[in-house]
Amino acid sequence: MVKECDPELIDRVLTAATVVHRELGPGLFESVYEQALALELRAAGMVVLTQVGLPVSYRGTDLGLGFRVDVLVPDKLILEIKSVRQLEAIHVTQLLTYLRCCAIQTGFILNFNCRLMRDGIKRVTLFSEPGDPRVPRGNSSI
Repeated sequence: MVKECDPELIDRVLTAATVVHRELGPGLFESVYEQALALELRAAGMVVLTQVGLPVSYRGTDLGLGFRVDVLVPDKLILEIKSVRQLEAIHVTQLLTYLRCCAIQTGFILNFNCRLMRDGIKRVTLFSEPGDPRVPRGNSSI
């Protein structure tokens, strides 16, 4: 069963991302933003995990560590941290894979390399609008 995230939690997370961006500004490594955001979210009383390794299996065989989720609010939300000039379709596809593997409905790509944080926020969900060939099983577009 896919786990949904309530709008109040999303608002708190995006507010925390904006606070971090206001304090640090654009141009730093993704790892800096990830740690600062985790601190901000924990200070707000949230349980947050960073660099969560998730295994991948193929035809019943464990292939080992397949990927790492940047920031996970357990059973609720995945945050993929970026510090890039512009988001690409592959970033959305990557987050969709994480959402499917974790059975979580909603995630956000947070690109801190923007003048304003609101320009770097991209919501991605598991359920697509029919006919978008760029984002299989997702309703996000670049």
